[in-house]
Amino acid sequence: MPPITLYGCSFEVFGRVQGVFFRKYTEKQANNLGVRGWCMNTATNTVKGELEAPLGPLDEMKEWLKTKGSPASRIEKVEFSPTKEISNYSYNGFTIRK
Repeated sequence: MPPITLYGCSFEVFGRVQGVFFRKYTEKQANNLGVRGWCMNTATNTVKGELEAPLGPLDEMKEWLKTKGSPASRIEKVEFSPTKEISNYSYNGFTIRK
């Protein structure tokens, strides 16, 4: 069985994404998909973070960030860095940073 290829990217979500449990839902979705990384609120009222996973789960997480989020959120746009192949995970799971 060939080794699984891992990919990573960073993201920033714009819109009404603070004070609506966006980070908590993001953590739950990432854990459900097996995506590793982190997310945090920014001083400019966005949520940013990093994602690491095989391409399928990574793409699914990116789509979730663009279209779903938390029930009370209103996503205006999401910016992703270019997806790059990585040799190993940098994170042990997905966490919320303060």
